[in-house]
Amino acid sequence: MTVPPDPSGPAGPAVDLPARRLLLVHAHPDDEAIGTGATMAYYAAAGAGVTLVTCTLGEEGEIHVPALAGLAAAEADQLGGYRITELAAACAALGVTDHRFLGGAGRYRDSGMMGLPTNDHPRAFWRADLDEAAGHLVEIMREVRPQVLVTYDPNGFYGHPDHIQAHRVAMRAAELAAAEGFGPAKIYWTAVPRGVLEAGVASFADADVANNPFAGTEHVDDLPFGTPDEQIAARIDGTDQHTAKEAAMRAHRTQIPENSWLYAVAGNFGGEFMGVEYYTLAAGVRGPGSGPYGWEDDLFAGLDAPTGVTGPAVEVPTSTPGTPAAAGVR
Repeated sequence: MTVPPDPSGPAGPAVDLPARRLLLVHAHPDDEAIGTGATMAYYAAAGAGVTLVTCTLGEEGEIHVPALAGLAAAEADQLGGYRITELAAACAALGVTDHRFLGGAGRYRDSGMMGLPTNDHPRAFWRADLDEAAGHLVEIMREVRPQVLVTYDPNGFYGHPDHIQAHRVAMRAAELAAAEGFGPAKIYWTAVPRGVLEAGVASFADADVANNPFAGTEHVDDLPFGTPDEQIAARIDGTDQHTAKEAAMRAHRTQIPENSWLYAVAGNFGGEFMGVEYYTLAAGVRGPGSGPYGWEDDLFAGLDAPTGVTGPAVEVPTSTPGTPAAAGVR
């Protein structure tokens, strides 16, 4: 992993930075590949600075490789360490060289699904002090000066406590960084348009594949996620990078089984499914777009200055959304 040098003082970094700089905040290893892998590969290939921050090691994840079952939290509790190697391989597949764990590897522990006893572990990310965790992220922002920040919506996309906490930490860090004059100019939340989900329900509700989120679903409203198409702000077409995204997903072999619904959908829809990702704009000014909803095709759309961008202060949600985490989805 290549880590940029530290900045020298409040005036800013003492080293040259890429003209465009993207920071992504995810909860567990594999979230980056599933949700934003094509976007990361697209911008890395274009020469942008792409920094990934992962908040936990994913210690509570299910294990889909029988030979590695002994790594589980209830056994040797070594899954987190193993997933570090999976994440390194995934980042290599995506062409991303700057990856950090929030506060250092193992500082925060995977909290498990909402309502489980693992939520109360002393190191559970769900229990993390917000300003302390955000402070770790501010230090990274001070170093890499991202113009664009990507994280989850207030419900963590589907209700996992670590995703919700990642949202809170990212938004609080953006607020603190903006107060110091180097906050991101635009903040995006990952999303899937309802139109895309409707196609998934129609095609895969009865598919015999692992962890199928559409199983038994009759209507898109039955899913714990989905954004009206008109609320989507950006559509990133990384179709040319779809093989990199799939390779990154396959690197997370303990978490994504070989017969995963993700690969099944990719088999039916190919590069468009793997390579196209969507976002809502949470803060900043929307840039020019196209199509019936004016979707941006670049997360940096409308940003003229390559350096020194000061972002807006953002409001951090303080209430916990009530939508439960979808079973079997991390």
